[in-house]
Amino acid sequence: MKKVLPILIIIVALIVTASLAISIKRTKTVDWEESYDEKSNKPYGVSVFYKELPKLFKDYKVRTVYHQPASYLIANSEDGYGEHVAEGSFIIIGNSDYLEDDSVDELLNFVDAGNTLFISDYSFSQKLHDTLYISTDFIENEKDSISHLSLKYVNIDDILIDRNEGDMYFSSFDSINYSILGYSKIDYLHPNFLQVPFGNGNIYLHLEPKVFTNYNLLKEDRYKYVEGVMSYLPANDVYFDSYTKIQTGYDGDVEKESNLSWFLEQLSFKWAWYTALVFGILFMIFNAKRRQRIIKIIKPLQNTTVAFVKTVSNLYFETQDHKNLIDKKITYFLEKIRNDYNLDTSVLDDVFTEKLTLKTGKKHEDVKKLVDFINWLKSKNEFFEENLVKLNRHIEAFYSK
Repeated sequence: MKKVLPILIIIVALIVTASLAISIKRTKTVDWEESYDEKSNKPYGVSVFYKELPKLFKDYKVRTVYHQPASYLIANSEDGYGEHVAEGSFIIIGNSDYLEDDSVDELLNFVDAGNTLFISDYSFSQKLHDTLYISTDFIENEKDSISHLSLKYVNIDDILIDRNEGDMYFSSFDSINYSILGYSKIDYLHPNFLQVPFGNGNIYLHLEPKVFTNYNLLKEDRYKYVEGVMSYLPANDVYFDSYTKIQTGYDGDVEKESNLSWFLEQLSFKWAWYTALVFGILFMIFNAKRRQRIIKIIKPLQNTTVAFVKTVSNLYFETQDHKNLIDKKITYFLEKIRNDYNLDTSVLDDVFTEKLTLKTGKKHEDVKKLVDFINWLKSKNEFFEENLVKLNRHIEAFYSK
């Protein structure tokens, strides 16, 4: 052991020295990708804006929408299967080109019913252009990379945005019925923020999404511009679009990093950690052979049924595999119906509903709601947590009555 110890010290010293040399050569780069991800702390993520939304719309609920507006708004309509009726302001920041025609139609219906749509992006879907009769154009910033933004009717004037190659602006629109709420300035003023009345509601179109990013909100007094823009929106519930961030393929490094990542970025802590780790491994290697034989302790067998159930339930909760769990609950329920009431469950139609009602003595309307909801779930490919909760409530109600 005395001969081995100096060799170990030399090896550890070499490892630490090589690691330090490699870390010094590494250059830390900044990711300037415009992800507009509400969970990203990178310069062009929108985590700061997203966290401030509850303060901007105090006493109102802020919901994050991870689905196409068409499916979400239909599900959360008066005749839908959602847990609430969607009413308020639908906000989309960046990457709005994902919107399909049916989603545009549902958003327009949402606004027509007296709600609000706010989109901040460099361009909009073609259907939105055609429906609202708007056109946009681009002016290059030839002098520098700075744009000057201002708002009308709000005391916000000449807010600077740097790292900007140019500005998008509205080149044509209905100047009689539409209201200009803001401008960008390169050489002269260009309208870049419009209020468009539509039915009983309003559409707000904004052409500079960068102002909502972390980089700009945390720099100087640029946050005042964002506060001014949001002040045009009515005080009500907010629906924040996050479907675009899933579809754009953004790698989401922020969410994948562990809590230890920040500490490992601190040079002193990082090498103290690595040194302790190396010595710990070496200690375990050279102490693997104990001087005294371990006396094995035989523990009595335990009933692990409850622990197994908790483990399986935690697995489903962590993986968020709602579809798998919904399929299993439906399969188990139908199997029990076959065993208890000797009914064929291959076709869940009105005849099956009537037979099940007669066999169980339940109310026909309660049985029909359960069967219709199971059929609706079978027709879907995408499931949410609320679908699973609602199915469980239906099944529990069926057995309790």
